[in-house]
Amino acid sequence: MKKLINKVDDVLKESLNGFAAAHRDRVSLNMEPKYLTRAGGLPKGKVALISGGGSGHEPLHAGFVGAGMLDAACPGEIFTSPTPDQILAAVEAVKPEAGVLFIVKNYSGDVMNFEMAAEMMGGSHATVLTNDDVAVEDSLYTQGRRGVAGTILVEKIVGAAAEQGADLAACKALGDRVNAASGTMGVALTSCTVPAAGSPTFELGADEMEMGVGIHGEPGRRRVKMMTANAIAAETLEAIAASLAPKPGDSVIALVNGMGGTPLMELYLVYEAVRRLCDRRGLTIARSLVGNYCTSLDMAGCSITLTKADPEMLKLWDAPVHTAALRW
Repeated sequence: MKKLINKVDDVLKESLNGFAAAHRDRVSLNMEPKYLTRAGGLPKGKVALISGGGSGHEPLHAGFVGAGMLDAACPGEIFTSPTPDQILAAVEAVKPEAGVLFIVKNYSGDVMNFEMAAEMMGGSHATVLTNDDVAVEDSLYTQGRRGVAGTILVEKIVGAAAEQGADLAACKALGDRVNAASGTMGVALTSCTVPAAGSPTFELGADEMEMGVGIHGEPGRRRVKMMTANAIAAETLEAIAASLAPKPGDSVIALVNGMGGTPLMELYLVYEAVRRLCDRRGLTIARSLVGNYCTSLDMAGCSITLTKADPEMLKLWDAPVHTAALRW
């Protein structure tokens, strides 16, 4: 294993300290228990958006803390859910007056711990459970579909609505609508390597890839021989379209997301394939995003997300955002 680390046990602590120092104009870090909040505190009367999950998916979720997206994020250990005490401490730190909306990816540990925190906290709260992964209906970590890169679309669009003063019920309804309008599927060309394990999570042959892989390296639909980018995009888009049933003339937001070990050149090449396929289906890519946003440590591969977007969603997508990973 070759990684830019010091001691395995210190990876998360040192990484969080570096992240907070590099982006101190946008975030504040608390170490015990671990959570990050937006610099300057929660605007008065605003619904607080709080998310979190296992580390190793950077910039998800800490990279999306800031004006226009999340108000706090709770990083668990690598590929491990944050604990209820982290989540409760984050709630107490932001001091929400208008309620809390939890945005939770559909993984068993995340769901359980956020539910426990919600039961213990005072004040109004609601949860949006993201489950945009169309690859499999159940996995090693979930009951039902996994929550993956589509979570970013939920956080951005609902974050803009909350910033503009939407109440808790409206934010919850909007988050559920964006999630239902989103479909994602990922592919892996290599495994990831968790530092504490020191070896790849799974093995792929030199000419193999995993279609529908999860963001922790969970198995996908099937293992296949290496395919061209065009063929990967075509199979992925077919699976997403089967779930979302888009119609010619629909507008979509397209996200081509790197898994951590794929060059931008290749991600843009995949986006070009996605663009051509959407054109053939009569779909308009109204907005797009290409880069590493929901990763799996050093895994080579990518995921593709389409979100059927109405004018309200597009307007909220365009609203100002000031975070470490997104800024416009």
